[in-house]
Amino acid sequence: MSKSKPNIVLIAIDSLLADHMSCYGYERQTTPFIDRFAQDGTLFERTYSAHIPTTSAYASMLTGLDCFGTQVVALRHKGGLRQDMKTLPEMLRDEGYNTTCVGFTGNPSSRGFDTYLDYQAWGSWEEGRLPKAQYLNDVTLPELDRLCDEDKPFFLFLRHMDPHAPYLPPAPFERMFYHGDETDPENKSMEPVLAFKPFRDFLASWLPAGISDKDYVIAQYDGAIAYMDACIQSIFTALEARGVMDETIVVLNGDHGETLYDHDCFFDHHGIYDVTLHVPLIIRYPGKVPAGQRVAGFNQ
Repeated sequence: MSKSKPNIVLIAIDSLLADHMSCYGYERQTTPFIDRFAQDGTLFERTYSAHIPTTSAYASMLTGLDCFGTQVVALRHKGGLRQDMKTLPEMLRDEGYNTTCVGFTGNPSSRGFDTYLDYQAWGSWEEGRLPKAQYLNDVTLPELDRLCDEDKPFFLFLRHMDPHAPYLPPAPFERMFYHGDETDPENKSMEPVLAFKPFRDFLASWLPAGISDKDYVIAQYDGAIAYMDACIQSIFTALEARGVMDETIVVLNGDHGETLYDHDCFFDHHGIYDVTLHVPLIIRYPGKVPAGQRVAGFNQ
């Protein structure tokens, strides 16, 4: 059914380096589907997160305020957002929207959705490879059917966790960008990583025993992006099947980036650096947002 107001799907991706997406110039083909999506919309080349880490970044994304306005500056923010501050889902609900949040239940920055759904987004080496994006699809696609059947526009917020550590993409993505020996004793590149106590125990929980090559870990990160990219296509297929693709604003954005082997902060996200703040932003809305356009200037 055609509705007077457009639907909105916000694909929010945790820990995604814009510079590791092929549509942003990365040499590896990590995002072939998102590349095609970008051709149908407008890509912003220099978008910067308002803050890191996750809680403060999403507080800004969902209110339009910087961290001084939200007063949220930490991952484990104590208390909720100020009551005088309206979130995007609260504003849209006032405009008659159904609102659903997938993957961000219980966080103070996610206040105001009508429906909250969760999926398994964390794992370890012992538990095996983790198809995070498929788990997200498993709860999202039935919810999308429900939203499309309602006689109201909808706002669907999806928090993807694949590029967030632990990087555990399923086969064949774990070897897509790596063909070496990750335990080569001649390779010493993981020594500073495993000697850094703040991250050592966490990394040991999801990296293979005896790992010596940092490039293997980076390839897992890139493989997680490629796997997520393949799964995101299912959301678009569902929108097309329901006949609402062209009456839906689709936004792809990130909360913050990632430090892989940068700034002595390994495979996580700390510090105010380009790699932690530069995030993707792509918007598609046929007839309203120009297709195939790239915006070079800075934005937030």
